Amino acid sequence: MKYLVVGPSWVGDMVMAQALFMSLKQQDPQAKIDVLAPGWSLPIIARMPEVNTGIAAPWKSGELALKAQWRLARTLKGYDKAIVLPRSFKSSLIPFFAGIPERVGFSGEGRSILLTDARRRRPTRDGSIITDKTVWRYMGLGASKADYENYQFDVPQPSLTIDKANLNDVMGKLGLDPERPAIAICPGAEFGPAKQWPLENHRALAEKLVQQGFQVWVMGGPKDVEPGEQIANGQEGVFNLCGKTRLEDTVDLFSHCRKVVSHDSGLMHVAAASGADVVAIYGSTSPDFTPPLTDKATIVRHPVECSPCFERTCRFGHYNCLTGISVQRVMEACQ
Repeated sequence: MKYLVVGPSWVGDMVMAQALFMSLKQQDPQAKIDVLAPGWSLPIIARMPEVNTGIAAPWKSGELALKAQWRLARTLKGYDKAIVLPRSFKSSLIPFFAGIPERVGFSGEGRSILLTDARRRRPTRDGSIITDKTVWRYMGLGASKADYENYQFDVPQPSLTIDKANLNDVMGKLGLDPERPAIAICPGAEFGPAKQWPLENHRALAEKLVQQGFQVWVMGGPKDVEPGEQIANGQEGVFNLCGKTRLEDTVDLFSHCRKVVSHDSGLMHVAAASGADVVAIYGSTSPDFTPPLTDKATIVRHPVECSPCFERTCRFGHYNCLTGISVQRVMEACQ
């Protein structure tokens, strides 16, 4: 069976999608899996041994790019089945244009006509909780239509390949001490401030960790440079690496860390799949839906009456679900 999987647009979702690829390989070790996804994700996809090829999607956020999609679709031949993970209309167009005989995805946005198997999302019971975990949705699309309604989710843990040579090269370029134990702090969250522990708490945590003998790596993308500087500025042993590393570099750096402290963010999932011990701070969201897929995670939460609200910003302005998490509590999780 040759699959074309249309991948998601978020870092964390792409990492969680590896569980689907692993499941497909378990069902059929000879399966060939290509992944169509945003160009930024190709370095992460290249670290997934289950994937044959990563293909850069021709669209950008808010663009349909019909001509580009048609041109790319004409080059995609020989696929038996397409699995469309995003729920947007445009994400279903290339498998349709390519004439892939089986096209599976969730219904919505009027795209059912583009799919041969349009499914309704099915919340699943986890003990006493009815939930709709992202990874379960992805894996459910890998089940047959007949099995979908009664599908039992045995989730494999995503595992990204580590490049030791690249790790040594990156550490050398950034001036990091390979002999001193490291803990990473990831202060960013693309979703919004309702996921983000206060920066002053991150700074205080970094100070305590340095006192314990660790070097602290503040990690994130270009948008996190200024917050990273607020955490690192003036603190010996704290390195602001935000905007200085490629996504694949973070995979290797995380694998070297004793712990990775992160919000519910894409880097949290990258850290988990890199084999790191993760300290995951949750505010407006819930690990019932997007947990780190590892058995080496410590979840830190401060439940309040209004959480989880899944809002980008706190509707009441107090952010108590985050401010109620003390530095000492996270420090204890790091130890």
